[in-house]
Amino acid sequence: MSTTHKRVLLLLAHPSQHRSEVNIPLFNAAKAIDGVTAVDLYGEYPTFDIDIECEQQRLIEHDIVIFQFPLYWYSTPAILKEWQDLVLEYGFAYGTDGTVLKGKTFFCAVSAGGKEDAYQAQGYNHFTVRQLLAPLEQTASLTGMHYLAPLVLFGARTAIEDDFMARHIGQWQRLLKALVEDRVNVHLTAKLDCLNHHLDTIIERER
Repeated sequence: MSTTHKRVLLLLAHPSQHRSEVNIPLFNAAKAIDGVTAVDLYGEYPTFDIDIECEQQRLIEHDIVIFQFPLYWYSTPAILKEWQDLVLEYGFAYGTDGTVLKGKTFFCAVSAGGKEDAYQAQGYNHFTVRQLLAPLEQTASLTGMHYLAPLVLFGARTAIEDDFMARHIGQWQRLLKALVEDRVNVHLTAKLDCLNHHLDTIIERER
């Protein structure tokens, strides 16, 4: 039996959960993994009154931080920006004495309405999802965290009709389990646009 090595903090940001066909099933699937703390930010802070001390303590207690969200206008839903502005304070997350996040791992689990070929240099959106999330990658760099390329559910609008939701949930749970068991080679993700097609490469065998 595998031993839990890493503690994973998953922060979900979805402002319209009653209309969510993919993010809520993914969130629920994550909650089933031992070692994952799953937090619904809109559920906990419907008026955006974020408890800074609570959120900072969560960061202290976990080794891996994941933002899960639908891509909204090439960025995050509003509460994630508010969370960053308030929680990642100078002296805590960055600055001379702000070393709490140093050495932790960070990545995004994203759903995108468009197909994968739309998120390419020559595609409809002109940029990859990783390029669009560059501010978050730089945040990870500034705070000393290891940044993983995002895991992206492309074509989220028709994921159920196209019958690939179950496969993505399987990939998601496989990745989370490997993260908890410390079997993900972070360095191999450095140049990837997204993790989707590379799990066999980045995940090491069970020990």
